[in-house]
Amino acid sequence: MDWIFVVVPGLIWGASFLFIAEGLQAVAPMGVTFFRIAVGFATLSLVPAARTSIAADDRLKTAALGVLWLAFPLSMFPFAEQHVSSALAGMLNGATPLFAALVAAALTRTPPSRRVALGLVVGFCGTVLIAWPGLRNEGGGGQTAGILMILCACVSYAFAYSVAGPLQKRNGALPVIWRAQAVGLVLTAPLGVPALVDAHWTPVALGSLLALGALGTGVAYAMLTAAAGRMDATRASANNFIIPTVSLFLGLTIRHEQVSLVSIAGAAVCLTGAWSIKPARAPIRASAPQTA
Repeated sequence: MDWIFVVVPGLIWGASFLFIAEGLQAVAPMGVTFFRIAVGFATLSLVPAARTSIAADDRLKTAALGVLWLAFPLSMFPFAEQHVSSALAGMLNGATPLFAALVAAALTRTPPSRRVALGLVVGFCGTVLIAWPGLRNEGGGGQTAGILMILCACVSYAFAYSVAGPLQKRNGALPVIWRAQAVGLVLTAPLGVPALVDAHWTPVALGSLLALGALGTGVAYAMLTAAAGRMDATRASANNFIIPTVSLFLGLTIRHEQVSLVSIAGAAVCLTGAWSIKPARAPIRASAPQTA
């Protein structure tokens, strides 16, 4: 039954790009971000383990995580999806493990092994291929800006990996995530609350944002924590490779988005590179979950 803890979060986070796109039909980008964090925070508040205390020395780093893991990247995606499709956003998100490996090597001042270096080169070539059609066919559509926003979010997630790992090992994942969400909620409120007041709600938009918050910013994190001790990080991190596939499938079938074959091929190349740099074995609590 361990596969459930890999597949379900991957499906949820893969669908999050569709939920963002649907939510944007009724709410401005910062309203989407604030709403999802608020619902996710409320969802995790129902889990007693999330409210346990953390070490006093870790509070400032947890607050930083609220920026790197939540407030900044979760704001970038709604703005980006005003310019690019949900499928493309999900495929580009697959580059996060590549940036995480690069940032970890830089912070530890440890040169990557030949295998990791090769994986990074392959993965980043795939990322370029994903973005290439949009960069070539700008045509006033603003795709370049959207692609850059997504890549900035991926870099932010990469730094969050390095910050979150030690925090989760010392305090457990849920108490850290819950407090980081509280920080993200405060930071996004000044622009998020007015956006919600001015929203033009529809049942589809409301349902999408509720799913985005409760599932993507709540349940998926809880499931990842429940997987602690049940499997190693190599197997658990397979959810990172489900996300782009799900976002592509939903974008094509539900939103009928047009995606270049070059971008699809690039996603496969990117995931191949990301797969090749995965660590051999490590406790799952030492890794930060992917999100969107």
